[in-house]
Amino acid sequence: MMAALAGIAAAAVGVGAGEFAAAVSAASSSPFAVVGGALIDAAPTWAKDTAIAWFGTADKVALLVGIGIVLVAAAAAAGVAEARWRRSGVIAFVLIGVVVAGVAVTRTDAGMLAWLPAALAGATGATALHLLIRFVAEAPGTDAADHADLPTRRRFLAWAGGTAALGIALAVAGTVARAGTAVVTNVRDALRLPRPATPAPAPPPGAALDVPGLAPLITPNRDFYRIDTALVVPTVDPASWRLRIHGMVEQEIDLTWDELLALPMTETTVTLSCVSNEVGGDLIGNAVWLGHPIRELLAKARPAAGADMVLSTSADGFTAGTPLEALTDDRDALLAVGMNGEPLPLAHGFPVRMVVPGLYGYVSATKWVTDLEVTRFDRARAYWTDRGWSERGPIKLQSRIDVPRAGRGVDAGDSVIAGVAWQPHTGVAAVEVQIDDGDWQRAELAPAISDDTWVQWRMPWSAESGDHRIRCRAISADGETQTEASAPPAPDGATGWHTVSVRVG
Repeated sequence: MMAALAGIAAAAVGVGAGEFAAAVSAASSSPFAVVGGALIDAAPTWAKDTAIAWFGTADKVALLVGIGIVLVAAAAAAGVAEARWRRSGVIAFVLIGVVVAGVAVTRTDAGMLAWLPAALAGATGATALHLLIRFVAEAPGTDAADHADLPTRRRFLAWAGGTAALGIALAVAGTVARAGTAVVTNVRDALRLPRPATPAPAPPPGAALDVPGLAPLITPNRDFYRIDTALVVPTVDPASWRLRIHGMVEQEIDLTWDELLALPMTETTVTLSCVSNEVGGDLIGNAVWLGHPIRELLAKARPAAGADMVLSTSADGFTAGTPLEALTDDRDALLAVGMNGEPLPLAHGFPVRMVVPGLYGYVSATKWVTDLEVTRFDRARAYWTDRGWSERGPIKLQSRIDVPRAGRGVDAGDSVIAGVAWQPHTGVAAVEVQIDDGDWQRAELAPAISDDTWVQWRMPWSAESGDHRIRCRAISADGETQTEASAPPAPDGATGWHTVSVRVG
């Protein structure tokens, strides 16, 4: 038991040292971030889908907790091994540090010191284990506290506890150092966005229905879903940010932050959705975005006749392949710098991200974007399409019931059924609701801000006592009726009618 505790304490101080070193040298090379990033990249599609289905936007927290649990188990085993076979546990710590350091230097965003945090973590953990294991009797089946010439169990626990506490303190200090020295945060807070040359149209009267529990027309930044592959949010200093447009173009473009802000800005309201969103899910949000139209930059670059895709790359190496036509037609595809009247939040792509109406985020909504390569689908593959997802990713016609919530009780009498429906870049013409096995009934559809946004809907309901099943389906502006056929998110988005079961009392 004492040997296992020694291993855990050694791992704690090692991880703390590594996290602190990452905070002051290379935040993206944090040992946890490196291991987590490698697992995300290596995980099969079904594992990613399962994680998002189970944990939603908390998938990264779940991954980190899982890594922590495995680390504790491995550290305990290393401690026991060190007590029985001298140097075996120390060698294990060193090897782990070397392997993680090796992975760190292969990451796309690796800097010159990317290897340092993991190497320091392994060396610190190995040293701590070597010192702590001296408090443990070497002979199997004996305990240090049983020998008068060995330190007492209490002294061992004090040293082990102090070592673990030091590790925790270093990890906390690293977190504080990251936040306290984040020039990017200060720059963002002080930034004043330019006025749009083309302001977003105001929502039409009645666009926001007054129904408690219904998703708001505009999603606040703090509630906007976040799905990406970054365990550590990239911090990109606008002063050093550059965007390169190259590939199958007649004129390459190299754009700085100041040059981008000097260009005419367009403000538009767009609903974004994650392809991993299940039927009735909440991986969707509607926001007012400010940015420069991508089509105008591409017009200056003059893509070659055979090009049909733009491969966008983020500061952390993520890539997305967007159909060229979606970036050059009349939709408001933006290099966005603002979200709901303020600079982009760091977690949502500050300083610059892509916003493309009508396409799932995995093929269009690249955050922290730094590179646009004009190419072809048959020549380049992006992060998610390389893992089996479809190439073009148009958002499918969907609707959702927000009120009443599934599984919640409803009082008998006059009530309301309400929700949202969407198919960005196409628009929604109607929503129909079915209660139990009755006829489909048209719901009241609020005026939409535009075809690029979701629309709220509601229908009065005289709720009778008993158990009821409520379903909804949307009809697009093109006359398409939302399909009943149920399909999972992979490989091109979920389908089916959202259904909730409620009990009326």
